[in-house]
Amino acid sequence: MIIRAEKWQEIPVLHIVEESKETEHIPVVLFFHGFTSAKEHNLHYAYNLAKQGVRVILPEAKLHGERSESLNEFQLALNFWDIVLTSIKEADVIHDELFRKELVDEETRIGMGGTSMGGITTFGCLSSYDWIDAASVMMGSPAITRLAKGQISHAERDGRELPVSQKEREQLFAALDQIDLSQNPRRLHQRPLFMWHGEQDTMVPFELTKEFHEEIQENYEDHPELLKWMPDEHAGHSVSRSGMLAAVNWLAEHLHAR
Repeated sequence: MIIRAEKWQEIPVLHIVEESKETEHIPVVLFFHGFTSAKEHNLHYAYNLAKQGVRVILPEAKLHGERSESLNEFQLALNFWDIVLTSIKEADVIHDELFRKELVDEETRIGMGGTSMGGITTFGCLSSYDWIDAASVMMGSPAITRLAKGQISHAERDGRELPVSQKEREQLFAALDQIDLSQNPRRLHQRPLFMWHGEQDTMVPFELTKEFHEEIQENYEDHPELLKWMPDEHAGHSVSRSGMLAAVNWLAEHLHAR
């Protein structure tokens, strides 16, 4: 198995693929890491996908890993939604690079996944791009505007003075509304979607993801096998091994399916 550290249009990525399939047009997964994490922390997802014949690209999020600017966690949190919005834009750059590097053609299936912040990014990408063929989301929320408003309210209840004006908030919420999948669920277009979430999660609310699953079920009535909901009643904000394996197996199965 090959693991290469590369830069795609100035975006640091790890490129993981089985050596025997390196030059083939095999399915691809873009997998986004979580808040305060880094691309290499998701190598276990990449390994389990690559051994099933999938090429994996692990991007480094803005202000994380080798793109770090030595901010503390609070300073990083103030940039949370800018990081998410940047990752969503950069996903399309990586998609273009896959074609430029001739790693895919028009028939190649492309999936996406992520944990926590990476899961939120994945939901935003599903709302934005039709080129995603299947997705796995762990601990993410599609209701990103509600999540952003909740984060700000929580910080203010804790007595923190946020350096964000009312106008800037309104601009942020307007930008998030455009990619909020909970407000635009039909943008899924019945694409294969796996969602894992711990019921004890205190970071990304479980209920928002549960509500979304219940809402979109009717859109999958003709193809219920394309929607997988995997709540874990004992888990908090940490993906179990069974959840990780289910997520990668889901992607591999649906990206290889014709």
